[in-house]
Amino acid sequence: FPLIAGAGTLTTILTLKAEFAHVSILTGIALNLGIVFAVLQFSGWIENKLGPAGLGILRKVFGIVLLSIAVKLIRAHLI
Repeated sequence: FPLIAGAGTLTTILTLKAEFAHVSILTGIALNLGIVFAVLQFSGWIENKLGPAGLGILRKVFGIVLLSIAVKLIRAHLI
C-alpha cells in the first residue's frame, strides 16, 4: 500500500497538480499502478533472470533516478 499511495506519492501528486491537468495525472497514476502490478507479479521471474549482480545494479540505477527526481523537484521549488 505505501508503494502506491504513500507519503511520497501524495507529495508528488500535489506537486504535479500545480503543473498538469487532472486527466494527465490520473493517466499517470493508472500507468503507474499497471507497472507496479506487473513488476510485483513477475518479481520472482525478474529476480531469477537478473541474478544477484543484476539486482544490485538495478537498485543503484533506480537510486540514481530517484535522486535526480528529488533534485529536480527541489530545484523547481527553490528557483
